[in-house]
Parts: sequence; structure tokens; C-alpha cells
Amino acid sequence: MELAPQNLRGLTTVEVENLQASHGLNELPKAKKNRVREWLLRLASPISLMLIAASGLSFFLGKDFDGWFILALLVGNLGITFWHERKADHALAALEAQVTTQVKVLRDEAWRLIDSREIVVGDLVELAAGSVVPADADIKEANRTSVNEAAITGESLPVEKKEGDILSMGSYIVSGVVRARVSAIGGETRFGAVIAHRTGPRVKSVLEKDILTISRFLSGIAVAITVALSIALYAAHQPLFEIIRLDLTLLIAGIPVALPVVMSVIISIGVLRLSEHAAIVRRLAALEDLANVDLLLSDKTGTLTANEITVQSATLFNGYDEKEAAGFAAATATQATYSTLEAAIAAYAVAHGAPSFAVSDFIPADSTRKRSTVTAVVDGAPTVVTLGAPQIVEGLVTLSAKTKKQFEAALHDAGMHGYRALALAVKKGRTHGTAPEEKGMQLVALFFLSDTLRSDAPEVIEFLRENSVAVKMLTGDNVVIAKEVAAHLALTGDVLHDGRGEFAALSADAFEAAGVFAEILPEDKEALVKIAQRRHIVAVTGDGINDLPAVRIANVGIAVKNAVDALKQVADIVLIQNGIAVIKDAIVESRKIFTRIYSYSIYRISESFRVIITVAFFGTLFLAPILTPLQLLILALLNDLPIISLAFNRVYTSHKPAVIDVKRRFMLSLLYGTTGVINSIIFFFIARDLWHLPWTVIQTLFFLKLTVSGHMLVFVAHTKERWYRFLPSRTVVFATTATQALATGLALFGVFMTAAPLWAVGFVWVWAFLWMQVADLMKIVRQRLDHTRYSSTAAAVTP
Repeated sequence: MELAPQNLRGLTTVEVENLQASHGLNELPKAKKNRVREWLLRLASPISLMLIAASGLSFFLGKDFDGWFILALLVGNLGITFWHERKADHALAALEAQVTTQVKVLRDEAWRLIDSREIVVGDLVELAAGSVVPADADIKEANRTSVNEAAITGESLPVEKKEGDILSMGSYIVSGVVRARVSAIGGETRFGAVIAHRTGPRVKSVLEKDILTISRFLSGIAVAITVALSIALYAAHQPLFEIIRLDLTLLIAGIPVALPVVMSVIISIGVLRLSEHAAIVRRLAALEDLANVDLLLSDKTGTLTANEITVQSATLFNGYDEKEAAGFAAATATQATYSTLEAAIAAYAVAHGAPSFAVSDFIPADSTRKRSTVTAVVDGAPTVVTLGAPQIVEGLVTLSAKTKKQFEAALHDAGMHGYRALALAVKKGRTHGTAPEEKGMQLVALFFLSDTLRSDAPEVIEFLRENSVAVKMLTGDNVVIAKEVAAHLALTGDVLHDGRGEFAALSADAFEAAGVFAEILPEDKEALVKIAQRRHIVAVTGDGINDLPAVRIANVGIAVKNAVDALKQVADIVLIQNGIAVIKDAIVESRKIFTRIYSYSIYRISESFRVIITVAFFGTLFLAPILTPLQLLILALLNDLPIISLAFNRVYTSHKPAVIDVKRRFMLSLLYGTTGVINSIIFFFIARDLWHLPWTVIQTLFFLKLTVSGHMLVFVAHTKERWYRFLPSRTVVFATTATQALATGLALFGVFMTAAPLWAVGFVWVWAFLWMQVADLMKIVRQRLDHTRYSSTAAAVTP
């Protein structure tokens, strides 16, 4: 087996990171965050370098106060950035701790479940299908065990394992049960060595690319206008160093310094709020897909039902009594690992005082066999016992015409009541060879299990439908049960069943017409996801190892509360509570996150555009800056400080999938920005020609106007309604009001600038408020024009 970093190509970055975190590899020295290096990288960023250069020029020109002030801005900006990022890191780490991997370990001569990070060399661990291998280990016992080692070898097909073979951390058990002795943990494992040397760029999400596009666009405008302004000022014989200093501060004010930080904070806060709704986000980029999901392919158990399985009744055959049948069933169930189904069988056996049997040759159920088999010692004689899906067990027994009719009638009656069935069969005598002989068995019983439908499921499904998210149920249960459940849940559409691998050939139209898919096989679920993705952004839920392919390829893969460890490692979102309401909350919250990001990006683009154009226009026209470099820096600071509060802003929940309309956002941002430039020009001529104010006082009033009107724009940009009909959250209102008040105090008392008279300061507030109404009206007009254009286009293409 060759082990090299390139063997990890079969894994996504997030899967590697999740495996790394879940197994303690985040403690590797090379993976630790180097805070000193981060500070140095921040200081080497373009914005930081411009601030340092502006400070240096200020000292060179003898303006020591400005120099120290700029340095204070730099340290403050870095401090705020690290504080928010560190806070988000700790919060996300706390969420990850809620998705721990539990391992069955022999400690003090008793088997117990412990956190995988508590494993030590020498531990004996027991792993079943779906378990992630938590450490390198030597196999001591293997029972029909196959392992997926794609994380190590890059080979996607499972590998058979037997006694004496080696298990590698990062792989997972596909089938069977294995006991192994831990030989290496953490960074000493082979997987740890691969992770330590793994390099390669992280793939950016569409959202991250959008943020970069905005930053580059605004930066390009800022640079182009700054160059033009510099040429004009230099031609007017302005001092070169003063021009350079103004250029630097204009770039700092125009380039969206806080944009990536604000976006990160908004997303991080959204992730924390999702955790309050019992959904842990493992891949941040999945939030974008989740906000756009328009189809949910949902499992039944644990999502549409309460996942509280109990044995309701049993139908007995061939003279067996209920006590004896319960004992046989428990012999198979108690050999597996902690599923709700096996727990229900065990509880049923205890309730009926069933006998216990010595067992051997246990063969666990998997998605192909769909039954568990064990050899039990009954009255001193070996007896093969099988418990599993009725259609599978039926093929192992011989039924008379009368018994077959009774068998089918019992199954049909159970299905009409929504019960799931398990069939039990036995065979006296040993086996041929080492494997239990499962042919010619005798039917013992049918057990009927109930899993109560969640009372909120129909209401949630209707809510999702009203919010443009269709729900289709995927279940391995028979068609009778599926139809009964669909009726209770008001799931409309056809009920398709018994695919036997044929769902892969299903047409897109047939898929759209169906509401329920019953008796599905593992390969069917993957095929259905692929079909759905032709027309939809798809979220799919899963809990077993057989669901892993479907969850991996879905736009948003969701692991439900009781999902196996391997599925949780590849899922985008892990639920820590049962129920479809959790998924509804996650979709709604993700849409809120993107509404916040959308409204902020509109504000940020328009503000940067307004400041850059305004300064450039007056600088070119009058060959003098309308704002001093220090005023530009304070303006940039006051614009950034309250914007963090937008992460907590209240927004309307969209009833449709969230899509960032880049063209519409650009046009709306330019509309706001152009409105700001026009009112600035008018205001300037009022202040100069009507009031005859000195240039330095006009600079102060412009500083105040840009601050006050800019923060009023937050009220306009955050909603599609008139601003006063849907106000921002109290946090946003307080933050914007506080910075407006601070700017007013600076202008009124002449701090860092020439003092402005009270009447002029009051006029600025009235002026800004009046133009806020203009911007709001233009927003409404623009929306109506967009709606009219869309409606006419839709009418033109409607057949």
C-alpha cells in the first residue's frame, strides 16, 4: 500500500479538515495557528501597508499627530479584526465539539463508549459498519469486515480485512464488525503523516469569490480615480508629498477594508444561530447552497418520524410462543452496536422475560444482506437465527400456501397501520463449513415496529412548500407503509417503489411527478439525487453508511442526529436533534444570512463609490481636497465600526431560494451612490455660494454629511420596503446613531478639524434626511421597473 499526499485527492478539503479535527490532528504542530505569522501577514496586506505609508508621510511632513492617529487606526483595525475572528474561531470550535466521534473501547474489563480523542495506544476497540477508524490498529478479530481506505490510498472500493491486517486512521468500516488493538494515534498515524505534508490551495466558495469581486471592483475604481486626481493636482503644482498622502488616504477610504471581516462575522454569527436550531455547519460554503435549496429528499426515520421505535406486536408461526421468539430476536439484535432498532428488540425481549442464549458466528446486517445472522446454543444444540427484512427472510424459508397467505396478510395489515416489519427464522443444527447455513430455515415470527410520526411534520412540509422547497420522502419500507405515511404527511404525487436499481433510468418528468420513493436500495438513493440535480438545488438527509454516496454528491448533505460517524464526517450539516423542523430552521436562517450579506454589499459598494467620486470631482474641479486626509481616515473608521452590527440585523425571510443578483445589486448600488454624489454637489454650492463659508468649514460639513447620510443609507438598503416600515434591529440603530453622534460632536467642537456652526450642523442633518427619502423613493421606482420588466418578459415567453 503506497502512502503519499497525492493519495488524498479523492477527498474534499472539508472532509480532510473534518477528519483531522475529529481525530485530534488539529493538535499537530504544523496545523497549529501561528498568531505571530498571522499578524505579520496582516501588516503586509495592501491596506496595512498604505496606512503605514500614510503615517510615515505624516511624520515626514511634520504632522506628528496625524501620524500617530493613523498608527492608532491601524492597530485598532487589526485588533478588531483579530478579536472577531478569534471569537468566531472559538465559537466554531465549540460547535465542532458537539459532533464528537464515539468509540466502543474495552476498559476495566467492560465495553464502554468514549470520545475518540481519549483513545490511547494499547486500547482494544470494537468497530461496526459506519464507524470511522479513530487510530492505527492491528486487527485481532474480524467478522466479514470490509473497509473503505480512500483517505489513505485513494482507492474508492472497499477492501476485505481479516485477523492480522492493519486498520488505518481516516478509513471507515463499510460492513461487518472488527476488534483491533490501537498501535498509533494522532500525528503518529499514517493518516497524520499524510495530513502534515498535504498542501494545495483551498477552493473558494461562490460567496468568497463574490466578496473578492466586489473588493477588486471597488479597488479598481479607487486606483483609477486616484491616479487621475493625482495628475490633476500635480499639474496644479500641489506639493508632491501632500498629493501622495491624499492618495493613500483616499484609497484607504475607498477600498472596502472591512468587507471580508464583516462578511466573515455575518456568516459566523449565522452559523452560531444555526447551532441554536440544532444544526452544526461543517462546511461554511454549504450555507450558500442551503439558502438556494429548492428540493429536500428526506429519510423517514428520525426526520419525519420521532425515531422512538418500539415493538408493537408479533405474529407467530409454526407453534413458537412469543417468549421464545423474543429470545431468538434478542440474540441477533444485542450483537450489533447501539441502533434504536436493536434497542427496541432488546427492550421487547426483556419485557417478555425472554431467555438469553450463548452465541457465535455473528454476521451483522448491511445494506445488501438486510438481515443479521447468528448461531445460538439452544438446549445444548446449535441453532442458526436470522432477523431481517421480510422480503429477504421469505427467500430463506419454506412456506406452505396457508402460511404464505397468513404471512402476506399480516404484512399488509401492518403496512396499513404504518408499522415496519422484521421477520425471524431459525434452523436447527450446525453449518456447512464455518458460515451459518441460511437455507431451508423455519419461519418463527413477524415483529411489527412503530415509529411515531412527528406531530409537526405535516405543518413543516407545508411551510417548506410555501417557501419554494419541495419535499420528497425516500424510504426502504414497503410501498404499503410508504403510502400510509405519505397520506398522514400530505405528501402529494406518485409513490414509486421496488426500483431494484432501475431508478437510475427514471426520467426527470417521472421524478417530478413522484412524492415518495419506497423500497429503495442504496444505489437508488444516489441515482435519485443525480436525477434531482438536473433541475434542483438538492438537500438530502441520511443516517447509515449506505447513505454516504448520496449525501456526498448532494448540494447539501445532511447527517441526522443518529447518523453513523462516517456519514457525519462527509456531511455538510450535522443535526443534533431529530425532526424536519430542524432542517426548516436551517434553511430559513441561511436565507437570512444571505439577505444580510446582500444588503451590506449594496451599502458598501454605494458608499465607496460615493466617497471616491465626490472627492475626485471636487479635487479635480477646484484642485483642492474636499476632505483632509485625516477626515478621510476618520470617515473610513466611522463607516466600518457600526457595520459589524449588520451581522445581528433583522431581515425578512425570503420565500424563495436566495440568489445574489449581481447585475441588480450593481445597478442599485450605483443608483444610491449617484444620488449621494448629486446631493453633495448641490450642498457644496449652497455652502460656498449661498452661505459663503470658508473652505475648511465646508470640509468639516462634508465630513459630517458623508457620515450621517451614509449611515442613513443603511436604513434604506436593508429592506425592499419603505425604510420606516421595516426598521433595522436595535443593535444596528444604536451603532449607527452612536457613530453619527460622534461625527456630529467632532464637527461641532472642531476636534481634528475646523469647528462648524450649530445651525450648519443642524442643516446637514435635515439635508441628509431629505435625501434619504429621495434614495428610498428611487429604490421603490427601480423595484417596480424591475418587476414590470420581468413580468413583460415572462409574458412574452409563456406559450
